[in-house]
Amino acid sequence: MASRWIAFVALLWELQCCVCREVTLPAGPLYRVAGFSLSLPCAVSGYEGPRMQDFEWYLYREDAEGRQIGVVSTRDAGFPYAPFQGRVQAGEVRVERDSGDKARLIIQRLRSDDQGRYECYTPSTDSRFLGNYSSSVVVKVIPDTLLITHSRILSGQPVIEGTELQLTCAASVQSDQHTHVSVTFGVRSSRGPESQGHNLREIIGIDRELRVTPGRSGAYGKRYGEGEIAVEKRKGDGGRDLYVLKMSALAPEDSGSYFCEAAQWIRDPDGKWERIAQRTMELGNLTVQPLVDTLSVRSVPDGGVSLRPGAPLRLRCQVLGVGAWKRSALQVQWMRRGLEGGVEVEVARVDPDGVVAWGDDLSRAGGGSMEKEADGSFSLRLFSVRPADAGLYRCAVSVYAGRKTPAPESPATITQRSEWVTVSLKTEEVRVSASIDLPRRPLLKHGSTVTLLCNVFVEATGASRVEVQWLQKPEEPARKDGTLSEDSKGRLLATLSYDGLTRIYSNGSDVSVDRVSAGCFRLRIFSAAEEDQGHYQCRAEVWAQDPRGGWYSTGTKAESVTVHLYLYARVTDLLLLPLVIGVSSALFVGILIIATVTCCFMNRLSRQRSRIRK
Repeated sequence: MASRWIAFVALLWELQCCVCREVTLPAGPLYRVAGFSLSLPCAVSGYEGPRMQDFEWYLYREDAEGRQIGVVSTRDAGFPYAPFQGRVQAGEVRVERDSGDKARLIIQRLRSDDQGRYECYTPSTDSRFLGNYSSSVVVKVIPDTLLITHSRILSGQPVIEGTELQLTCAASVQSDQHTHVSVTFGVRSSRGPESQGHNLREIIGIDRELRVTPGRSGAYGKRYGEGEIAVEKRKGDGGRDLYVLKMSALAPEDSGSYFCEAAQWIRDPDGKWERIAQRTMELGNLTVQPLVDTLSVRSVPDGGVSLRPGAPLRLRCQVLGVGAWKRSALQVQWMRRGLEGGVEVEVARVDPDGVVAWGDDLSRAGGGSMEKEADGSFSLRLFSVRPADAGLYRCAVSVYAGRKTPAPESPATITQRSEWVTVSLKTEEVRVSASIDLPRRPLLKHGSTVTLLCNVFVEATGASRVEVQWLQKPEEPARKDGTLSEDSKGRLLATLSYDGLTRIYSNGSDVSVDRVSAGCFRLRIFSAAEEDQGHYQCRAEVWAQDPRGGWYSTGTKAESVTVHLYLYARVTDLLLLPLVIGVSSALFVGILIIATVTCCFMNRLSRQRSRIRK
């Protein structure tokens, strides 16, 4: 019985101990740097009474022979001893609550004589005095040895969008304790969406474990991933480490006041990293001018230029306000449209990689070049202009700021166009007319050779030649909507070019074209068939000779009226059908008569045989 009673009492004691008061502080010793803040969290648990507990802090200095010094209290304003009374009143030393039973001692600027053992005491609110009412930790105050310097300060002069930026700062720590250093580059700005509420943005840094960490802003993380932002750590003189920020292409939102921040870190006994010192070095102000405000694109010559056919054409595109030419890629295009407006087409372009591409066959056929003459100067040359080259020209420049070799799908930072330049040609006065003739004798029949003549009359002041086209418009009714099909509008049969070359387009017939005399051109259709019937037309285009001896189209054209081709049937074709019908009819009648006679004879013979048998 006695043993059971003893066991019961022991159990009650254990249960009381499980709910007894306990005060906890971080494990020590804690190393902190003079001149910087100290934060000591203190928590109490297992207590009775109100949720809001009071805290009192004491310091036991190493040179005070164990004497207790009151630091600060949550319940007694007169608690601080003389060494801390003024600092408490100034708010430099205070208690901040995390909750009713959690609070922390804050010393805003540590002094060397703040070193010692700190005790956190919680006055009892329990019905019984059980547990631990205080806890202590040793704090070591070490000297401030964190140094940070810079190699240059920004001059404050504006730079153009796409310019490269490189900033360097050096950081070092001389400490007997094992500490780490982190460095972060940042900017203070009033521009951009991140600046709402505060104007400080971290760009990139190297943390205490030597990891590169881009700023919290998603924009800087993206630019770091694309290689536009980088940071390097190098060995410098005197044991200092150099940290280099590189921004390959500045954007307008990068404007602001730049700084470099270095921090000293130490790992506390509980394994957590604590920042114990921090310094910031101002690196100067930077203003980034947007390309839209600086870029200028101009075509030379201004206004217009008038040339004779065959003369060379040279246009220059001048680009200003790009900044560092070696840092940004450009695409330069020459565009053209008609003098009366219309669709704008590409003549030629120089891609960012320097490759020249021609956009239309007319310019390339005339012979030309496009090249970079100097930084910001690009020329378009047509060695021998033709009437088709006349029109309005302008250059379009796309700038890839800070990207020397942009990806094909990468969008340009900005595209700007010059004013129009009018290119007109002084062409020779040319007149042309065309007529078509279809001889009616002898009578045109199926299988015969059909000859059509195109008579062309040209009036020109210089040497000229004619290119003739033959077209056929088959006989077919218009569509229900009143429009004509493509074939009804005319199908090209053959062409006799200005230089005498013949081009025949297959239509199932055997045709030929030639020049009979100076102004007479002939189309012959051999073994004409039914599908060759229809309306025929000829078109004439005048070509002139330029001063260099080359030939060009003057653009002067003429069309003849149409003639109708109808093929009559041949005599043999006309007699063939009656002959076939007559022969067929005669054969049918003959067979019918023979069959009838045979049938009658057989019936009579059968009756005679019947009489004989009787």
